[in-house]
Amino acid sequence: MEIRKLTPTDAENYRTIRLEALKNKPEAFSSSYEDEIDYSVEKYRGRFNNDHTYTFGAFKGDNLVGTVTLICETKKKIKHRATIVAMYVKPDQRKLGVGKALMNEAINKAKDLKEIEQIYLAVTVGNEPAKLLYTSLGFVTYGVDKNGLKIKDTYFDEEMMVLML
Repeated sequence: MEIRKLTPTDAENYRTIRLEALKNKPEAFSSSYEDEIDYSVEKYRGRFNNDHTYTFGAFKGDNLVGTVTLICETKKKIKHRATIVAMYVKPDQRKLGVGKALMNEAINKAKDLKEIEQIYLAVTVGNEPAKLLYTSLGFVTYGVDKNGLKIKDTYFDEEMMVLML
């Protein structure tokens, strides 16, 4: 398995796995499949060209099997913070260390960026495999966003977690 930062040439593969994630685990993401189905490959390509967002991919051969994104804040007062979003591992690759490797890559990138002191993420209440991964890496819950997501008529709470570097 290879973990690396995605580049604009990975945009088509990223779009495919991103739409799969949004379709198969809608309660795990604030974006929806309907939000992104019309996004062009170019829109995703543009995401890989800025200096404050880092999207990493896990590859098995040429196959992109997992992703995670680290977004660093750019405003002066909150520049010490980053957020992890868009964490997804294909179902047949779970429990093989792919998620942990992706998270470690994102955490290590944050540590390399000297100004980052803390990393935030949100995990849907009840997503125990994800929460176990995050707690094993040192993340702690600091609150719950009650009814944080709404899909049709169903609400989902989100645990807010932080890792102090």
